[in-house]
Amino acid sequence: MEALEIALPQGSGITVHIKLVNPALPVKACYMVVSRQYVTELLVKPGDKKSFTFSCNNPEKHFILEVKKSIDCMSGPCPFGEVRLQPSTSELPALNRTFIWDVRAHKSIGLELQFSAPRLRQIGPGESCADGVTHSISGRIDTTEVRIGTFCSNGTVSRIKMQEGVKMALHLPWNIPRNISGFSIANRSSIKLPLPLAMVDKYIVSFCFGSASTGLCIIESVFEGEGSATLMSANYPGGFPEDELMTWQFVVPAHLRASVSFLNFNVSNCERKEERVEYYIPGSTTNPEVFRLEDKQPGNMAGNFNLSLQGCDQDAQSPGILRLQFQVLVQRPQNESNKTYVVDLSQERTMSLTIEPRQVKHGRRFVPGCFVCLESRTCSNNITLTAGSKYKISFLCDDLTRLWVNAEKTLSCLDHHYCSGKSFPLQVPRDVLQLPVRLHDFSWKLLMPKGKLSLMMVPSQKLQQNTHERPCNTSFGYLVASTTPGQDLYFGSFCPGGSIEKIQVKQNSSVTLRTYAPSFQQEVSRQGLTVSFIPYFKEEGIFTVTPDPKNKVYLRTPNWDRGLPALSSVSWNISVPSNQVACLTFFKERSGVVCQSGRAYMIIQEQQTRAEEIFSLEEEVLPKPSFHRHSFWVNISNCSPMNGKQLDLLFWVTLTPRTVDLAAIIGAVGGGALLLFALGLIICCVKKKKKVNKGPAVGIYNGNVNTQVPQAQKFPKRRKDNDSHVYAVIDDTMVYGHLLQDSGGSFIQPEVDTYRPFQGPMGDCPPSPPPVFSRTPTAKFTADEPAPSGPPESESEPYTFSHPSKGEVGVRETDIPLLNTQGPAETEE
Repeated sequence: MEALEIALPQGSGITVHIKLVNPALPVKACYMVVSRQYVTELLVKPGDKKSFTFSCNNPEKHFILEVKKSIDCMSGPCPFGEVRLQPSTSELPALNRTFIWDVRAHKSIGLELQFSAPRLRQIGPGESCADGVTHSISGRIDTTEVRIGTFCSNGTVSRIKMQEGVKMALHLPWNIPRNISGFSIANRSSIKLPLPLAMVDKYIVSFCFGSASTGLCIIESVFEGEGSATLMSANYPGGFPEDELMTWQFVVPAHLRASVSFLNFNVSNCERKEERVEYYIPGSTTNPEVFRLEDKQPGNMAGNFNLSLQGCDQDAQSPGILRLQFQVLVQRPQNESNKTYVVDLSQERTMSLTIEPRQVKHGRRFVPGCFVCLESRTCSNNITLTAGSKYKISFLCDDLTRLWVNAEKTLSCLDHHYCSGKSFPLQVPRDVLQLPVRLHDFSWKLLMPKGKLSLMMVPSQKLQQNTHERPCNTSFGYLVASTTPGQDLYFGSFCPGGSIEKIQVKQNSSVTLRTYAPSFQQEVSRQGLTVSFIPYFKEEGIFTVTPDPKNKVYLRTPNWDRGLPALSSVSWNISVPSNQVACLTFFKERSGVVCQSGRAYMIIQEQQTRAEEIFSLEEEVLPKPSFHRHSFWVNISNCSPMNGKQLDLLFWVTLTPRTVDLAAIIGAVGGGALLLFALGLIICCVKKKKKVNKGPAVGIYNGNVNTQVPQAQKFPKRRKDNDSHVYAVIDDTMVYGHLLQDSGGSFIQPEVDTYRPFQGPMGDCPPSPPPVFSRTPTAKFTADEPAPSGPPESESEPYTFSHPSKGEVGVRETDIPLLNTQGPAETEE
């Protein structure tokens, strides 16, 4: 390779040191050749002249170069002014170079580093500069070196002033042909000031007020327009020197506003004094403004200001670490900056309100801050207002959609005797709605004595349950969930415009009003729930539903994504108007639940007749679409399911008009008369034959024959689906024919009666779950009323039934064929 030469003038105070990048690694690939000797290190001192070559073509991968100049300002004058690179980069080999200036001065002398454009930007641990050019600056406290920070180009730091000397290191990559240092050194007065405030070179410096302690350094940061700067305390992320003072001066154009945010900080264990930050803000009547590091820091400041970090005397046994990383954001004032909003929580006891940023993607390089300010001065990107006080807030934000409000209020009942029957509204307070930022969540926590009371929620407008089949498209909705510890029960998300009239929950719950669109401000009048304390019940929840005749009503079990909690029960009270017929349809054919213990059941109960159908959800298929002319209950009770085999059901209800066709009714009545005439004729014929050991034919219920009357398509689907009104004739040799004979062998004439529907009160209590040993679908009746001879009908559809008036007829023999069940009927309370 080409021979290189380094010559240093006598008395220059400069040394050049070339060494391996990593001396610990074995050297095989590259050496320096000096006077025909292979060496790995070369030191050139003042007055020396050294010639050398490299044994490889890429020495920059193996060697680094360090140029160090010592400047002694204690024994002679300091060489103030612009600092030059000596020797210049053109005189040095193309290696990664570090120029170090070590200036020693007396404690009474202040040395100032001035940086020409571009100014410096401080970086934290692990960060690097895009061009590889870095500035590392350190100061001294007696014999201890203190690292001020590492900086890149293109920032706001214009000057750094230190006491008792400075050490400046400029690192240049081997491929950067730079021949200037970019800074100069000036002599300034001591940082030690006897007065709280002093003028230093036409800018104001704030120090430890009332103290004459020596400040470590002063850093000036100049903003020419909108922008931000991140700065750190000395030795960051290590500990700030004990009982020291560090000051940052910020030069801000008068038409802009500055806000300070602490990104990261720690406090040490103080034995004397107190760690704090102090602000000098021109125009403030309370200078200095003193804050703890835990406090919200000032914002919305116009013009120049200073910030100082003051340490304390630390505990010798356990000193701890004081450190600070903060950001200063400078931006144009917004229209909202001059508006003040009052949030009065002085009458509240359990309410809190938080204004915080929401996640918004930005494409711009500089993103102005979004701050909330208390009394127009203490600003932060998030702020929490608590009960018992009255607040005045303003906003320093270019786009208020970047913020939102979350609030929480607790409503508790301690005396169940007093609270029983009490009602109260869940409405967002006006002070929250008048804020110019969007409300995200307002949550009410509803607490009550365990096992004493339950809750009933009645919305101002009927609610729709949010499902994939029919999602909510409103600007807001309600989220209802249990808050009982250890129970993860989410009832669902609901929005206005549905069929749910009320929701009843067994225990402590939370109701959250969540907004989905800014149009909530126009629909705010639609929000509102009334909550009442009601007598305690054992089910987890009860939903009262009045279906909309025009739409399907989709309903699903709570905890849809995770399954209904073990051993819990939920009911739906579904009302059917008198002129409508309801169709109940399940989404799946089977529930999919697998029980580890206990049984999972579903009960469908007609409220007028109290007739129940019970289905085992683990073993049986779910019922096919069924039609209900009267209000009914749907109850779902879970077992202890196995993992991965949870219970979640989706079903829907539709309404169709209950039409009345006179021709169809006449046809049905005529058909019934003909059927009775044929039955009588057969009985007469059998009586004339007088066959031995054969009884007469009898009309019995036949569930398998479909005799749809012509033009019956005008009827909605009702009894023709189960053919419960159809009778067929069997031969007189049937085994039950003898029941129509008396003791003398003569036949008993049947009595004729008309079925009338039950006109009693509707059921207001959900059906009780069956015993755990029940497995098969069962028709269930109350003990205080007889089993009906068929599904209930309206008075407009009369049917006649024949039954014996005399003779010993067992309950079992008559119940089974009339009910058309798959097994024996169970009677239970």
